[in-house]
Amino acid sequence: YRTRERAFPDPTSLVLVDEADRLRMASLEQIRGIFDEGDIGLVLIGMPGIEKRLARYPQFYSRIGFVHEFRQLGVAEIRRLLAQPWVPSGVKLPPQPWADDAIAAIIRITSGNFRLLNRLLTQMERILEINGIQEITKTVVETARETLVIGVA
Repeated sequence: YRTRERAFPDPTSLVLVDEADRLRMASLEQIRGIFDEGDIGLVLIGMPGIEKRLARYPQFYSRIGFVHEFRQLGVAEIRRLLAQPWVPSGVKLPPQPWADDAIAAIIRITSGNFRLLNRLLTQMERILEINGIQEITKTVVETARETLVIGVA
């Protein structure tokens, strides 16, 4: 196996683990073993507090280079994203400019939550396609919001 492994080296250089806070310590130890054996980077993504949990395991915690907490996007950041124009991968939306009240509705509905912004824009594309609409309006945004399971806006 080692001969074959040297002939076909693993091209992996970075491993991303989403929802790492949900993993049991045994699973995290396996990830630590992979990190120790290979010449790879490791990114653990999880809910706030994961670093406190990992601090209880010195063998694991000593390998952590830094902790970064993502905050919600600000209004200016959302406006900048939409103006770029940024949309989720595979989503096609009409070009800017969009109605000011539509952009305001997007900002209000998502409250800076990037995941929700992604889902809302994807749903907006669906609403446009189903209804044969060619422009982003406040009505399109609110209709897309009503079809998502996101709680009260």
